[in-house]
Amino acid sequence: MITRQLISPNSIAVIGGSEDIHKPGGAILQNLIDTQYKGDIYIVNHKATQNIHGIRTYQNVEDIPDVDLAILAIPAKLCVDVVDKLCHRKNCGAIIIISAGFGEDSPEGAEIEHKIVEITNSVDASFIGPNCVGVITPAYTGVFIKPIPKLSHLGVDFISGSGATIVFILEIAMQLGLQFASVFSIGNSAQIGVEDMLEYLDETYVPGESSPVKMLYIESINNPAKFLKHAASLVSKGAQIAAVKAGYSEEGSRAASSHTGALASPDKAVSALFRKAGIVRCYSRTELVTTAAVMMFPKPKGTKMGVITHAGGPAVMLTDVLSSNNIHIPHIEGPKAKELLSHLYIGSSVGNPIDFLATGTAEQLGLIIDACENDFDVDAMSVIFGNPGLGNIKEVVDLLLKKQKTCKKPIFPILTSIVNAREEIAYFQSQGGISFPEEVIFGSCLGKVMNAPAPILQTSLPPVETTLIRKVIEGAENGYLSPEKVQILLDAAGIDRVKEIVVSTESQLVAAAQSLGYPVVMKVVGPVHKSDVGGVSLNIKDDGNLLIEYTRMMEIKGAVGILLQPMLTGTNVFVGAKREGKFGHMIMCGLGGIYIEVLKDISYNISPISKIEADEMITHLKSYPLIHGTRGEEGINESLFNDTVRRVSALCLAAPEIFEMDINPLMGDKKRLTAVDARIRIEKDV
Repeated sequence: MITRQLISPNSIAVIGGSEDIHKPGGAILQNLIDTQYKGDIYIVNHKATQNIHGIRTYQNVEDIPDVDLAILAIPAKLCVDVVDKLCHRKNCGAIIIISAGFGEDSPEGAEIEHKIVEITNSVDASFIGPNCVGVITPAYTGVFIKPIPKLSHLGVDFISGSGATIVFILEIAMQLGLQFASVFSIGNSAQIGVEDMLEYLDETYVPGESSPVKMLYIESINNPAKFLKHAASLVSKGAQIAAVKAGYSEEGSRAASSHTGALASPDKAVSALFRKAGIVRCYSRTELVTTAAVMMFPKPKGTKMGVITHAGGPAVMLTDVLSSNNIHIPHIEGPKAKELLSHLYIGSSVGNPIDFLATGTAEQLGLIIDACENDFDVDAMSVIFGNPGLGNIKEVVDLLLKKQKTCKKPIFPILTSIVNAREEIAYFQSQGGISFPEEVIFGSCLGKVMNAPAPILQTSLPPVETTLIRKVIEGAENGYLSPEKVQILLDAAGIDRVKEIVVSTESQLVAAAQSLGYPVVMKVVGPVHKSDVGGVSLNIKDDGNLLIEYTRMMEIKGAVGILLQPMLTGTNVFVGAKREGKFGHMIMCGLGGIYIEVLKDISYNISPISKIEADEMITHLKSYPLIHGTRGEEGINESLFNDTVRRVSALCLAAPEIFEMDINPLMGDKKRLTAVDARIRIEKDV
């Protein structure tokens, strides 16, 4: 819960405050003083015998007046008693615990942490931390770190699960001129996690008045559903979110026995969650900060970029990275281009990139920007300008500040001379400007922002027979369902399947084959990976071959029977599902057969899957030309493929006990799409 006392306290107690700025309590106190906190400050230090920095100091927390917010920088073992006194005797509505030694350290520390949560919850107080660096809001700077960024109510809201990382991110951000509206270091997230902070930012968001950009550094997502709800809501209201989720390697993923299970991972679930919410995912501190900085500019209305430069190499590299991200650099020509060229030095070019040479002037740059704004068919401008050592670029900086205010098309300054033009860049940023030192990182991050998907707020799934599904699931034990039960679930989900007959004797075998009609497919029942043990035989055309294959397959270890199907032809695709803990089910699709693990060309998203999402999953596959049909091959019915993806999603919602599921292959053409083989593994109480 986020209280008023946490965001805008009228009084703050620093428990463990001191004169030593090299200790957290002393640094917090100094930052509050240096940033001119307007409320009352109380210091509690049991060793102090006199005032600190002219502020009255108390030896015991019982002696201070009632207080809105308390920031604790004392040993973990002392925190429970202090928090109890603050909350129950001093009407304290918010607690920030800087100290470490809690749940991240030991079971004993986790128990202390739990007790503090119980206390703060009992009085509806906010609790940030423990093991964090503090909080910055427009009302106060309650952190022990430096540097302190420049604050603006229209700056970036920054939430981080790591304290030290905040320092490094702020340092990069300040080099770009990025300003902040708030900084929340949530540490162990004992009570308040990233989801709760997003909820607060969502519920208090006012377009045009609130911070338009949210920046997240996340180490864990404890409530994906809540995270998705509020992140998607913020993006739908007009905010933009850039996020790093650390720990994306798959080394720690659980072993899985199915094809789709093996290809799923918690990190893929994170990527799917971000995509569903409309969040731009980043993978480094520099990428995160640069993306957030790009988001602070007005979003271009189209994808055409004018690249303005006085250095050819950076312009070529920027053109390359923009083009690879579907941002176009249209060729510029015609009378207006010739007129502009007449005002530039000999050797300049205006074809786009517009290169006005190292000796180009601020006046010439102004003419180029005016032409891009009024005459040329571009939606935005990237201005690459450095200082090769020929003079001061103060006039260029002033011009950029002026043009950014008057031009309707966004202007992205790439000021490359971080040494030669250090003073001019600092001046530019002091006037509210944001600049980028490197063109390729900028171009890549702009591409991420321009290509960010819209959030999915509502999902409508096809109807399924939930009562029948629940009857099968509730009567099943953990493990793989029998073919008969799989058939029932597919039918209940409305997924078309091939006719199947399971036999265990030769007489049943011949009768079943004649009933289905030759040619048929034979599959061993028992082993999980049938093809790996020779348990699949195709295109059986007569009784003789049927019996030979039956004898061979029944000798396979684990064989308990044979499944017969009519032999179908067409394109093979697959749909699968894997339960990923708190994220729910990951739904996957791609080219089927053996190509799943060979090509590893799959699309995935978190259930529930909307029609738009299913279309994106299909069309974003590298193998999509084969699915669509190419070089005379018919391909499959994409509408039926889309429907099957969403029906698997609906089945998983009706049966959350499904741990892994494969429909592979789905055989189809433009008229039909039929499940030829399917496996469903149930795991209850996992």
